[in-house]
Amino acid sequence: MASLRDLKSRINSTKKTSQITKAMQMVSASALNRAEMNAKSFVPYMEKIQEVVASIALGSKDATHPMLLTRPVKKTCYLVITSDRGLAGAYNSSVLKLVHNKILERHRSKDEYVIVAIGRVGTDYFRNRDMNVVLDVIGLPDHPSFADIVKITNKTVSMFADGTYDELYMYYNHFVNAISQEVTEKKLLPLTDIASSNKLISYEFEPSAEEILETLLPQYAESLIYGALLDGKASEHAARMTAMKNATDNAKELIDSLTLSYNRARQAAITQEITEIVGGAAALE
Repeated sequence: MASLRDLKSRINSTKKTSQITKAMQMVSASALNRAEMNAKSFVPYMEKIQEVVASIALGSKDATHPMLLTRPVKKTCYLVITSDRGLAGAYNSSVLKLVHNKILERHRSKDEYVIVAIGRVGTDYFRNRDMNVVLDVIGLPDHPSFADIVKITNKTVSMFADGTYDELYMYYNHFVNAISQEVTEKKLLPLTDIASSNKLISYEFEPSAEEILETLLPQYAESLIYGALLDGKASEHAARMTAMKNATDNAKELIDSLTLSYNRARQAAITQEITEIVGGAAALE
């Protein structure tokens, strides 16, 4: 059995750990509220731009754009959204495991794919395994603006237009609620599933549908990436809040168990001292 000093030391250290995890839980809970609001407020814009793009692309027979055309796949790009920090439960590992398995399943050589990694965890994961990371973003704020990622979104979409790769898949955690996040795989490019859920609206084009699509389609693809990032940030804060809550609860259970062991050991020591005193007094009689 551990000594009283060892038990007391473990109780104190566990209490300090629980204070830290409790503070991290409160910080994540506070950040979650704003992150969830940002993700939800971006949805109307996404729905409207999808409606406009679908109306132009599907409503005009003459409108064409390279981003709408499927071509032979020689190289695939994987855009992976993770966090810069750990302590978020399975938030990062679930996404990374899925992407890794997909790459091993689809490709036999590093020349057949490239990776765009958003987040330090994902970047380190793929680089440590000598996988082909061509772009990475580290140090994004908890509540990113579009200006924070405009360079990488422009570069990612431009590489598709330049023929660097022929299709783009995006992987991130979709925010369902505070205790549930779903790993999501979405084919981003080429834009083959832009059909609007609403009735198509007729637009008048000036100067032409092709020139409008030339400007609008890259913005649409970039907005999809930004929307996924906002969704992923909300999921990250929710996952970290849940993980820290579980850690705090586990610490409290451990403290209760250690306190019980400490009290038993202390009672045993007192009983032993009383027995020795009584035994000594009896020996003197």
